[in-house]
Amino acid sequence: MSDPNIKRASLAEIRKMKERGELHHDPNAPEGESLGPDFWAEAKIEPPRKPRSVHLKLDPEVFDFFFEEAKGKGHLTQMQNVLKAYVKAKRRA
Repeated sequence: MSDPNIKRASLAEIRKMKERGELHHDPNAPEGESLGPDFWAEAKIEPPRKPRSVHLKLDPEVFDFFFEEAKGKGHLTQMQNVLKAYVKAKRRA
């Protein structure tokens, strides 16, 4: 899923924006909240897990639904998000 508020730009475009004064940085901006020692005492480092590649046969109406919803780009990500939501709901139950 893409956020309409996020604009992608190349490094060359970013440099041009900086030259035009379109990028702003406030050195006096307040720092974010500290997480505190309680958080770090419970924090665990977990190595990233690699996703598995699978071959999946789908009914045409299922594939077409996601493809049309995503307007052709990102349909597999949307399918993945639906499956993740299903897993979370089943684990809560």
